[in-house]
Amino acid sequence: MSFNFIIHKFGQNKSTMKKSTLTTFGEQIRTLREEAEMPLRKVAADLNIDPSLLGKIERNERQPTKEFIKQIAAFYKIKEKDLMKEFLSDQIAYKILDEEADLDTLKLAEEKATYLKTKK
Repeated sequence: MSFNFIIHKFGQNKSTMKKSTLTTFGEQIRTLREEAEMPLRKVAADLNIDPSLLGKIERNERQPTKEFIKQIAAFYKIKEKDLMKEFLSDQIAYKILDEEADLDTLKLAEEKATYLKTKK
């Protein structure tokens, strides 16, 4: 996945869109860093987090906090809401995979989410 695609995906640069490839949240974060030609230690220092934690997030071995998502969105100047959607879609995908659920389960969950929003 190219940096230009990620920028387009997050609504910043529509003129350089490339073919979409699905990636995980961590892979997207790593791609952002690599395309910016920044070492992991530098990004971690700028975000004030341990480099090993950033590496684990990039390898999908650790889940980011909401604060991290906010920081990384600001750092790369991408929309926090779009980055959060990417993270949450990973969480849903992993949950469905772990439970061996099917698309009907996902559709039902979507209906329930819509229902629950009306209850707020």
